[in-house]
Amino acid sequence: MALSPGWRVFASFPMNHYVVLWKAVRSSGFLLFPWGHCPWRGTGSLLDPKMKAFLEENTEVTSSGSLTPEIQLRLLTPRCKFWWERADLWPLRDPYWAIYWPGGQALSRYLLDNPDVVRGKSVLDIGSGCGATAIAAKMSGAFRILANDIDPIAGMAITLNCELNQLNPFPILIKNILDLEQDKWDLVVLGDMFYDEDLADSLLQWLKNCFETHRTQVLIGDPGRPQFSGHSIQHQLHKVAEYSLPEPTRQDNNGLTTSTVWQFQP
Repeated sequence: MALSPGWRVFASFPMNHYVVLWKAVRSSGFLLFPWGHCPWRGTGSLLDPKMKAFLEENTEVTSSGSLTPEIQLRLLTPRCKFWWERADLWPLRDPYWAIYWPGGQALSRYLLDNPDVVRGKSVLDIGSGCGATAIAAKMSGAFRILANDIDPIAGMAITLNCELNQLNPFPILIKNILDLEQDKWDLVVLGDMFYDEDLADSLLQWLKNCFETHRTQVLIGDPGRPQFSGHSIQHQLHKVAEYSLPEPTRQDNNGLTTSTVWQFQP
């Protein structure tokens, strides 16, 4: 992709800036909207008007170049002003929610193709980002959905993306869920979350507890990042689907060619 040097760092493989943000949030215990009290649950009118206008002005509605043309998303594309600007000119946190990452694409495609996996079930989407996987779960008939991300702007973007797809916005939790008491979920999905060793270790323990306590099914989407493929979790995974990535996604992700959905089986 023809990014400026600053944005090329932002969109790079390890997502180092996000690691720093995740650790900072974890230590601070930041909580914006607890479960059941999310002001973004209703219509777009509940969004801050200025922030809504900013997001709409600086993202593009698109459904092309991904594994899920059925889903429309507001993303950062080459037709957006900030795609070409230096990264430090972006006035908010790094917009990881504005990129449709390949692990999330694979998960979303899998749920759309296999609606029985989520139909009538409760689904937790960890690191929801743009909300595509949660949206795919909703489209496939999930009964209860919670999208989780640590960035409040991601919550606003998820709400806008729900509306783009004619869906009522579902609850959004803006907090590091790994620090919370575990709720019971039929299915936990997480895409592109194994990009840092410390985070990967924390996720593994949290997912183990979730499985052992509630027998929760866990699906993980990842395009083969070394932090995931080299992690001990590999001994507890079963491959359920592998997808060839569209050319635009390959270009945007350093030439990665496939993305895989794994079932966690501790």
